[in-house]
This record gives sequence, structure tokens and C-alpha cells, in this order.
Amino acid sequence: MTDHQNEPVRSITDLARIAGVSVSTVSRALTSKGALNKDTRRRIQELAAQHGFQLNVAAQNLRLGRTGAIAVLLPLGHERGQHLSDPFFMAMLGFLADELTERGYDLLLSRVLPDGEDWLDAFIRAGRVDGVIIIGQSNQSAVLDRTASHYRPLVIWGAHAERNQYLTIGTDNVAGGALAARHLLERGRGKLAFFGNVAVPEFAARYEGFLSALPADARDRVELVHAHVTPEASYRVAADYFAAGRRPDGVFAASDVTAMSVITAAAEQDIRVPDQLSVVGFDDVPLARLSNPPLTTIRQDIRRGAALLVEQLCQRLAGEEVGSIQIAPEIVIRESS
Repeated sequence: MTDHQNEPVRSITDLARIAGVSVSTVSRALTSKGALNKDTRRRIQELAAQHGFQLNVAAQNLRLGRTGAIAVLLPLGHERGQHLSDPFFMAMLGFLADELTERGYDLLLSRVLPDGEDWLDAFIRAGRVDGVIIIGQSNQSAVLDRTASHYRPLVIWGAHAERNQYLTIGTDNVAGGALAARHLLERGRGKLAFFGNVAVPEFAARYEGFLSALPADARDRVELVHAHVTPEASYRVAADYFAAGRRPDGVFAASDVTAMSVITAAAEQDIRVPDQLSVVGFDDVPLARLSNPPLTTIRQDIRRGAALLVEQLCQRLAGEEVGSIQIAPEIVIRESS
């Protein structure tokens, strides 16, 4: 048996020979990418440490024609004032970062204000990433369709529509809206308002589902209140709405942030929640349970959504065919309704 202890290790090939495994196995062990027996991974990592060998990941990626990074893009076509600090974005980004790290990828994050029709193709042509995850379609469905026709590693978090060519993972927003409507009806509420920007596809689907579950008389009386999703903008709209003397007894908001803004504005007009006004949000962000009162909301399983986004993207990168997935929502009943 040859003693390899003192052999010089100048390359991944040298280390593979000493370990008695293939170069690809050494690569998986040192990058933590791909499936590998944990004992084998540990043995190879210990050998590398003994010989002072460090894999040049950048050089390896260059040889393999990959970057080792995945982009997470937030295109803000409608809601241009929205920020990465939005509670929903923060929760989703945290879960995505965890999932991508588990698979050995770096995350490249960018908040995009779309300018023209070529912004996504231009980003991809720059060659900075191996694939793209987009959070929200905004008003960019035509751009997404065009890119999806020639670029496979692209997955979008958002509402599914048969007309779209791109791959989506998202909550069944229509079903979520219907859950909110049925809950408010069960609470005896009949003078209803919807707060949200229905130009956003996901919010439009929530509004559609909300109306679909109401009896005709209640549906015809629903007030559509156009409110942007940022806390400041939605609060201003709600404050003006209540200051003008508008008094619904039930509100369904397109997001938790908007719902919490409605509750704040209502309190300033001495409208008691939930005695005089029931409020239902959408998302179940961590702050929802800390609202005053704690917020009833339609829960999106954001953790599962992030896992599916990364899983479907990795399958696309491996050349596999995958389809869009809708996740069933559930209502979380708290004190605001």
C-alpha cells in the first residue's frame, strides 16, 4: 500500500487520487453540492485540510461554465415604492437563502424597477447567475413570457394563469379570497370593503375570489378601495377613507401590511376592531400575530413556497420538465375578526 500522507496536493486530481475517489466526488465534498455520503464527505474534507488544499471554486465554475449563484429578483412595476424591508419579502428571502445555501448556491438579490421590455434578458445576458427566481409578476407578464420562451432556469412566485408560458409557484389566491369572504359572512358582516391594488395579478385574484364567495346582494355593495402595499401609502388611504365617514363592518385587505394599516387608521377614528369592524389580511407574516389586535389572515405557506421555488429551479437546471404548482391557503383566525 502506498503511503500518500506526504504526497503534495496541488490539484483536485491529486486529492482524488489520494482519497481513492473520482474528481467529481471530491468536488461534491468540497463544495457541499450534490448528494454524497456524509462519512465520505467528511473524510475528503479532512484530507484536504491535512494537505492544506483549498478548492478554487471560481476557477472550477469558470471551467464548468457556471457561476454558483442564483438571482432573486423583485420587479416593482406597479408598486414602485415597495422596499425589501416589506415583511413578506423579508420572510420569503430568508427561506430562499436557507434553501439555496443548503444546495451550495450563493444568492444574488436585486430590487428591479423595470425599464423597457429587455430588462430581464439583459440581466441574464450578463452571465452573473445560473438561474433566476422572481418574486411577484407585477405588470411584467409579457416580459416573463418572452424570456421563458428561450431561458429555462426561470421560476416565478405568483399567481398561476393558463395563458402564461412561464413556470409559477404560488398560493391559490382565488381560494384565499373566498376563505376571507366566508369568514366575514360567518361573523355576520355584510357591508364589506376590499383594500388593495387590483392591478397586481395576485391581488386581483384575491379580490376575484372574495367576490365569488359572496351572495349577490353583498357582492354588489362591496367597496373597492385602491391602496398601495407600503405601510405609509395604505395607512394614508385608510385614514382618509375613515375620516370621510365611511363605515364598513368588514374589511378584506390584499396583504397583512395593508390590513394592519386599516386597523391603525380605524382606531384613530374610534372604530373598535373587532366589535364594530372585522379585518382580515393575507400572507400571515410574523408581525400579524403581534398586531393590536392580533390579525386574522389568510396564510400562505411561504416556507414551502421557497422550498418549491428552489426545487423546481434545480430540476430545470438539471434539464428536467416540471410544471406550475398552486399551494392551498388556510385561514388563521385571531382577534381582529
